[in-house]
This record gives sequence, C-alpha cells and structure tokens, in this order.
Amino acid sequence: MQQAGYVHVTGTLVRYYYVCKRQVWLLAHQIVPDQEHEGIVVGRHIHEHAFKRERKEVWLESGKMDIVGMKDGKLVVGEVKKSSRSADSARMQLLFYLDELKNRGIEARGELRFPKEKRREAVELTEDAIAELERVRTEIREIVCMETPPKARRIKYCRGCAYAELCWA
Repeated sequence: MQQAGYVHVTGTLVRYYYVCKRQVWLLAHQIVPDQEHEGIVVGRHIHEHAFKRERKEVWLESGKMDIVGMKDGKLVVGEVKKSSRSADSARMQLLFYLDELKNRGIEARGELRFPKEKRREAVELTEDAIAELERVRTEIREIVCMETPPKARRIKYCRGCAYAELCWA
C-alpha cells in the first residue's frame, strides 16, 4: 500500500476522478485500460491528426499537455478531447495543468478543443478552481492508498469504458 504523501497526482488521474473513482485506483496501480477499445482507438486517432500544425506537446512531471503556444502575447495550453461528453473532467484536467504551471511561476490560460464538434472553450484558473484542485489531490491520494479499488458501480460512463471488463466481467 502506498503512503498518501508519496502519491504522484497527474492530470489524467484528475480527469478520471471526475468520471470514475475506480478508474483512478486502477490507473494509479498501473492497470491500464484495454488499448484496443474503440474509444481509446478513436481518441488516439484524433490526438494524432487534429491540430497538427499547432501541436507542440509539452511534458510536465504531472502529465502531458496536448498543445502549447502563444496567442495574443499570452501562453495558451490546449487539451484536445474527442467529445464534450465529459467536458467537466477535461476542464479540471486542464485547470490542473494551469495550476502546475502557475506553481512553477508560469502564467497561462487554457483552451479545451473538441475537433469533431468544431468547438473550443476558454478555461481560466481561478482561486475557486485552485481550492477545488487541492481537495481533489487529497481525495485522489486517499483513493490510491486504498488496498483494493473502490467498489464498481454503474454510472453513465460505464457503457463506453475501456475498463468495463474489470468491473462487469
């Protein structure tokens, strides 16, 4: 069992937190979802082909930002997602990256991009978002330190989940 203070929280864990706590535990314990699952394959395709001219991935210790560039003299970090179905979790993942940058002395603003929907959404880091992220980091650490994953429970995302076989087989 990991100690709560040593759990490395990533942007992906933050995104999963808002979708399914069980996914947080599974991924943190290096149990990866089915890489041939249709949703993952489609997401990978979009990631590889959308915004090719702008794509400049940047890795932080806590994850990978899809697009980083300058717009109107300001640093903009973009996250590309296949749909806005779970926009709330994607927004929190992007806010997490903005907060990580801020903690390193880098001010930036965010932009969620949904290429299939031809839609973009501006994301700004606020004091409320920072407080929410601190709460979420603490809860993620608690989940990861559990000896077993949280009990599976059916939610709206189960039908399209690449971890479904681990929960319902």
